[in-house]
Amino acid sequence: MEHALQVLKPYLDHYGYLAVLGAIFLEDFGVPMPGETLLIAGALLATQGHFNIYLLVAVAWVGAVMGDNLGYLIGSLGGRRLVLRFGRYLFITPKRLQYAESFFQRRGPIIVVIARFIEILRQLNGIIAGTTKMAWWRFFLYNSLGAALWVGLWSTLFYQLGKEGERIGFLFKRYEPLALAAFALVAAAALVVHLVRRRRTAASEGGGTGRGAPDRGGE
Repeated sequence: MEHALQVLKPYLDHYGYLAVLGAIFLEDFGVPMPGETLLIAGALLATQGHFNIYLLVAVAWVGAVMGDNLGYLIGSLGGRRLVLRFGRYLFITPKRLQYAESFFQRRGPIIVVIARFIEILRQLNGIIAGTTKMAWWRFFLYNSLGAALWVGLWSTLFYQLGKEGERIGFLFKRYEPLALAAFALVAAAALVVHLVRRRRTAASEGGGTGRGAPDRGGE
């Protein structure tokens, strides 16, 4: 995550909230964009004062809902044939679409809520809802709830982690020798147990091999 933060930070510094809004919006109807990663990076940077966490959450939620609704419009007006015809430009293959459709149809509206947490479904959620002719108001309701849960989870989780990051780093450096010693002790104990079990297994197999069949020559 640290590497991703270093790569994305220039874009977040230059474009600010628009970077998060645009990436999530585009990702939500199939364009390969790091929307989720930008949201997480934005939440981490919010702990350093680069963003207001509440405004970041609002912007991410709007981008998610807008992107999914555009996907719904594409699926509803264009249908499955149009999606498959031009989907390759958005990395929507027939196999991916079939997988997402079957999963969507089995689970019903509830999948709209949890689809945001599942790769492939997050990108195809709105398109599939449109191609399967799900009522728009129902899709909007469940999708808005799912977007709120998704944005709320990642932003809150990594915002809190970012706030605790410096304290955790300080504690780790302070107790690093003790932690390394404990790790070495546990590793040595695990190695001893492994060697003892290995010797017992070898001895048991050797003893079993040395036993021959009973001598029945006197019979």
